[in-house]
Amino acid sequence: MDTTITSPKTELLKAKQKAEHLFRETEQRRLIRAGVTERELSNQIYELAKELFGIKKYWHKRVVRAGINTLCPYRENPPNLTIQDGDLVFLDFGPVFEDWEADLGRTFLVGHAPDKQAIIDDLEKVFQQAKQYYLNKPNMTGKELFNYVVNCSKQPGWLYGGPHAGHLIGVFPHEKHLGECPDNYICTGNNKPMNDLDVKGQQRHWILEVHLVEPERQYGAFYEDLLTI
Repeated sequence: MDTTITSPKTELLKAKQKAEHLFRETEQRRLIRAGVTERELSNQIYELAKELFGIKKYWHKRVVRAGINTLCPYRENPPNLTIQDGDLVFLDFGPVFEDWEADLGRTFLVGHAPDKQAIIDDLEKVFQQAKQYYLNKPNMTGKELFNYVVNCSKQPGWLYGGPHAGHLIGVFPHEKHLGECPDNYICTGNNKPMNDLDVKGQQRHWILEVHLVEPERQYGAFYEDLLTI
């Protein structure tokens, strides 16, 4: 694909919409259920993605976290758990659609647990609050936005569970094209304006992540989506 004549916003939005469709199908087919392991669920969603879109390529590892594992940030590799009734389960998938990366994270509740439903309800609220804060001031640094996300997470009574609150996204593999450094993450080490151009002089696009954790560290929840589109 000739990405030089394609609108990045258009292609990233199309990739996001396909990832959303994958998540909807995952729910409608009741794949997220008690009795299966995290790895089994990951494999089933991988097969579903192949069925729906022919996808075999992912730009980062497929993450399925349940129960106590929902406390673990992306880079950890906790033991493979079996999903139980009453568990929170979060999915973090980075499928590649025609060389454009998608990155979508959502949390689901298996069964009925009002206290755990509350953390899911707050995820998108914190996300939307932080996204609006950024859109009102797109020249803020990654450090400023990270600190804002952490503060927003505390307002409903949660802790923030990750070392950063998002990252760049683009043409696969963006990490190889742009490098792996704090300037490419929404984190305390990023003192660069987020709307600065990339090393190739092009507009950068960001993913915003929210990882909330229950104060006694019994469970967590995760949400991520496009920030700049």
